[in-house]
Amino acid sequence: MSENLDLVRSIVAAWEHGDFLGTAEWAHPDIEFVVADGPEPGSWSGLARAEKGGWAVLSPFEHARIEAEQYRELDHDRILVFVHSSGRGRTSGLDIEDMHAKAADVFHVRHGKVTRLVAYWDRDHALADLGLEE
Repeated sequence: MSENLDLVRSIVAAWEHGDFLGTAEWAHPDIEFVVADGPEPGSWSGLARAEKGGWAVLSPFEHARIEAEQYRELDHDRILVFVHSSGRGRTSGLDIEDMHAKAADVFHVRHGKVTRLVAYWDRDHALADLGLEE
C-alpha cells in the first residue's frame, strides 16, 4: 500500500466519524477544492478558502457522514474514493440518500500533502471525467 493511499485512508476515516473540519495537516497550503457537480458546484484555492468551501457544502446538512466503499489508486498522484453519503437537509429535511448517496472523491497527492480534492455528488460523473468504468 502506498503512502498516498495511507494518507487518503486516514483523511476519509476522520470524515467517516463526522470530523470534516478537524486538522488540515494533510492539505497543501495552496490546495484546490472543487465540487464538480451537485447543488452547489464551485472551486476554492488556498487552505482558508478551501475550508470555507467545505463548510459551504456541509453546512446545509445535519449529521453529514460518508462511508468509504472502495479506494482506487489511479496513478502515483491520484486516488479515487467511492463513498456513500448520508445526512439530512437542515431546512428541507431531505435525506442525502434520496438525492445521490453514491458519491466519489478524487485526491491529488504530492509529497505527502493533498494538492487538489475534487468532490462529486454523482459517482458516474466522476467516472466519466476520469474515463473509467465502475
